[in-house]
Order: sequence, then structure tokens, then C-alpha cells
Amino acid sequence: MIEVKNLTKKYGSKTVLNDVSFTINQGEILGFLGPNGAGKSTTMNIMTGYIASTSGSVEIDGIDIMDDAKAYKKKIGYLPEIPPLYNDMTVMEYMEFVCGIKYADPSCIKDILEEVHITDVKDRLIKNLSKGYRQRVGIAQALVGDPELLILDEPTVGLDPMQIIDIRNVISQLGKKKTLFISSHILSEISAVCDRVIIINKGKLIAEDTPENLAKLVSGKNKYCVCIEGDKEKIEKLISNIQGIERFEEKTASEPGAFEYVVYAQNGTDIRKTLFKAVAGEGDMAILMFKAFDITLEDIFISLTGSEGGEEQ
Repeated sequence: MIEVKNLTKKYGSKTVLNDVSFTINQGEILGFLGPNGAGKSTTMNIMTGYIASTSGSVEIDGIDIMDDAKAYKKKIGYLPEIPPLYNDMTVMEYMEFVCGIKYADPSCIKDILEEVHITDVKDRLIKNLSKGYRQRVGIAQALVGDPELLILDEPTVGLDPMQIIDIRNVISQLGKKKTLFISSHILSEISAVCDRVIIINKGKLIAEDTPENLAKLVSGKNKYCVCIEGDKEKIEKLISNIQGIERFEEKTASEPGAFEYVVYAQNGTDIRKTLFKAVAGEGDMAILMFKAFDITLEDIFISLTGSEGGEEQ
């Protein structure tokens, strides 16, 4: 569908993107993660034709943006982080305006409004809409012209929890018909809706796979929660002596007479059998609760990028 090849962008002596390459497949929802200043916005600005790259290329269905920008841009719908809205227009007036500048048939507006669930506010001024509705209008304008690829930059930023759920549902429905490329800092959103994830840091692509496969790249992150009944001093001494446990942290226990801990295993070691046998062997202890924590995209992100960010470009 879309090929990003060896994309590099320099501002003077500063390299913002360094030889970035990836593919977005037809019908895929691809997540794009990275800390501030990693190069996400620069990548999307190049993909949409807003700025030019220093070197490298971007193609959609074999069409290079540098060879035929008009044909290329017809295939893309773009929602920037701040939607390009005119607050003194009604939703319908704004959509008619967008149709005009995209040379699209205004008859498409009715279906688009229904698709993003804003038909009921079509005659209201945009400035009087909630943040969630304005974000939906931004998605609606990106759909004008029936593009094959939607590029969404931070589509849920600044929304409250209910609005985030609404936009997530809209994105999920759009993903059944369109190819989506989504940049976000909200890792749970990427995990919830994306088929595959790309992680970029300091201008370089550092990981690319499904969330499940990326979890396998993170070693030493197995984490468990255990609640043990018994003498606290003896429990902590027992946990400390179990081979494969890196460290543990006490939590507030939900059971009287018991103590709860988050236990971190070394290098993906499975400590379950060892811990159960050790507790059973004591005779005066009992495990009341034991559960494993799934590795999240946040764990993966922090492990691969560290805590450092960069300067925004």
C-alpha cells in the first residue's frame, strides 16, 4: 500500500530522521509510537507532502509523491494533532468548503457525517461543539474524497475518557474500510486498535512488529503479584532466597493477616513452581492470591527508548 524508503530529514547539521523505512499494508491499522522529538510529526509531514525530505522516498500504490503529488495526495486523508477547523462555520458549511478545496462531490457529506456520528450537529457552529465532536469533524474532513489511507496524528489528545472511547470506536469502524496510520502518546489506544506497531526514537526506527511479538523483545520484565499469609519477616526472607527473583515491592494487602508483593523475575524466568513449592514447604504460610502481569506497550516503549526525549521538530 504505502512504502516509506530510507527517509532522512536534516535541518542544517541536525538530523531529525535518519534512514527510516517501513511499509503500511492494505487494510492495516499501524500504530506509530515515539517520545517527544523522536521524529513522528516530521515523518507524517513528509508522508502528507507538507514538507520535503532531504533524501528517501514515499510511495502509495507505486506513486511517488515527488513524481505526481496530485495523484498521491488524493489517496491520503490527514488529521493533524490540531484539526484544521473554521470555528465560525457550521459543520455542514465547513464540510462543503472541504469538498470544494478537494474537488470532491458534496453528495458524499451525508454518508461521512453518519459514519463519524455527527449528523445531529451538522447545523451547529464548530466553535460551540465539544472537543470530542470537533475531533470527529476533523476525522470527517479527512474522509472527504474517499482516501485509501488515513493518517491520524494524536486523534484522542485532550479528550475525556468517554470521548476517547467514542473516538476509539470511530477509528475501529474506519479500520474495517480504510488503511490507518495512527500516531499517539496514549499507549493503551495503540494497543487497543492497532494490528502492528512501529517505535521511533531520536530519528531512528528501533522496533516494528505486533504488540504481542514486541513483548518478546523485552527481557527481565516478567512481573507477578502475590499475596501470602504468614509472618512478614519470614515471607520476605523466603522471597529473597528464591532463585530467579530480581526484586520485590510490598503493596497494601487486601486480606487481613496477609502480605502482598509485586515480584519481578529475572530474564523472563518462570518462578511460579519454585515459589509455590517454597511456600508450601514452610508449613505456616499460604498463598492466597497469585497473578501474572501482562507486559504492556508502556513496558516495551520504556525498555526500548529509555526515558530521554528530544527537541520537538
